[in-house]
Amino acid sequence: MNARLHHNGRSQGCVGIDIGGTKIEGVLLDATDRVIDVCRMPSHSGESNVVTDIVRVARILSNEALPIGIGIPGQVNCATGQVSNVVNLDIETLELGERVSAIMHAPVHVENDVNAAAVGAAEFVEQVDGNATVVFLNLGTGLAAGLVRGGQAEHGYSGSIGEIGHLPIDPNGFECPCGQRGCLETVASGGAVAKLWPSANPPMPDLIRKARQGDGHANDVLTMVAHAMGDTIQIVAQAYDPQRIIIGGGMAKTGDALIEVIQAELSRRAEGCRFLTTLDIASNIRIAAIDQPIGAIGAALAAKRAQPQS
Repeated sequence: MNARLHHNGRSQGCVGIDIGGTKIEGVLLDATDRVIDVCRMPSHSGESNVVTDIVRVARILSNEALPIGIGIPGQVNCATGQVSNVVNLDIETLELGERVSAIMHAPVHVENDVNAAAVGAAEFVEQVDGNATVVFLNLGTGLAAGLVRGGQAEHGYSGSIGEIGHLPIDPNGFECPCGQRGCLETVASGGAVAKLWPSANPPMPDLIRKARQGDGHANDVLTMVAHAMGDTIQIVAQAYDPQRIIIGGGMAKTGDALIEVIQAELSRRAEGCRFLTTLDIASNIRIAAIDQPIGAIGAALAAKRAQPQS
């Protein structure tokens, strides 16, 4: 089944598609970047299936040769549209942009899914000017950051900018699938919290609630998680000096309670430290607009902004 929203019969602007391990979500933006149609359906693994799913969604949204933006996990070469090591979609190497473009006869721009979500999330943050630097922290199964400057995602030299989840600095020293120990992702991610607090699903709201009720074990786990989140946020705040840090991913659904935990940790760190007090990192943190298809919106905007200016 697919769900479509906001359809008004217009077909112009650009298409954005966000593809994950279980679902694919697409949006159609008009010339003013307003969402006028949304399509959702299950995704399927395998190179040919991924291409087929993307084409199906794009054609449902528009029968015109509009620019198409695609957000997908894994390593992405934005210049060529090649993707590789997309484990949850069973893709080793795929010329995704080239194949979709050949079928749709339209320009295609491919972004890593976190970068696409970062571009989309930045559009919903209040009081941010068009040239601002915004960091999007994806606290999902893993941990990664997307960096947006002036409305466009930064990619770095190799495309690995924002892979902060694999900084091996957490003092607990848990093993990480990447081969290191003590990666931030082993504590400050939704997947890590699910392992550390397996008695509830989702775990974070229950963990916070039990800790506030005086559960000693919950308090110990929450203290560990909050410390790793504090490290993560302090790193991106001091490395990139963003105007806003947006919390996204599955843990963002915890809402204000998560922000309160993070702000309490940052306030504790700032006590007696004039440098951190002056930075006031806590005041710049926001929850992503989780009711919006920010990944697909960001993919569409990235595609639009990648087009040559006439």
